[in-house]
Amino acid sequence: MKGEPTIGDAFGEVVRDALAVATGIGPRPLVGGRLPRPVIEIIERDDGLISGAPAAHYLAGPDEWQPYDHRAVDRVHGETLDIGVGAGRIALRLQDRGVAVTGLDVSAGALAVCRKRGVRSLVHGTVDRHASDGRRYDTFLLLGNNLGLLEGRERAPGFLAALAAMARPGAQVIAHGTNPYGTSDPVHTSYHEANRARGRLGGQLRLRVRYRELSTPWFDYLVCTPDELAGIVHGTAWRLVDVDTTDAPYYLATLRLGN
Repeated sequence: MKGEPTIGDAFGEVVRDALAVATGIGPRPLVGGRLPRPVIEIIERDDGLISGAPAAHYLAGPDEWQPYDHRAVDRVHGETLDIGVGAGRIALRLQDRGVAVTGLDVSAGALAVCRKRGVRSLVHGTVDRHASDGRRYDTFLLLGNNLGLLEGRERAPGFLAALAAMARPGAQVIAHGTNPYGTSDPVHTSYHEANRARGRLGGQLRLRVRYRELSTPWFDYLVCTPDELAGIVHGTAWRLVDVDTTDAPYYLATLRLGN
């Protein structure tokens, strides 16, 4: 027996199986050899904390969305890059509205699910790699809490520079984030303190996604306050121009290119 999972596209496997269960098409994980088993995405934090959530939300239609998702989509204009497209729920809605949208993801399996669901324009890779492709966009989306893809103080300037390299004049970033500090749970507050002691932001998570026998590599994922975000953005090509806290602790942050 091996003690560690195999490194691979765990997230892609999650959304593939979630789609099979939702549609009844394709191989599905089964309970007792007969009944479809709920697909649970497991998130492991580097301090040993394990959490899990049903993966069906990656396939959710607009009638199942949170209010901030609808407000984010309503702010989109021009050619759009949906970063961390996942199973394509946002991209499909934008296509229905006639928006020219491209989905970007590092998960080949997730992009395969997007294709099956009808997303027309997809790119496999990171923002850094895509920045060299010559494409230009008016809106960049970091929804589904994907503000976390900034990772932390060290990575964020490079990530934002890659977006600026792909941005048309007046471009915007619309990002969904979460204030991580509204908890009194010592499992989380002690993690925040340990992060700060290491010179990291309190909500800078070190995670991996696990599913069945697979795991992604470890990666950083940033959960931060709007004030922390403002500090990260300062000195980049972007300005934080609006923070919508209607659904606190969740928020929508809008960044604008230029002075």
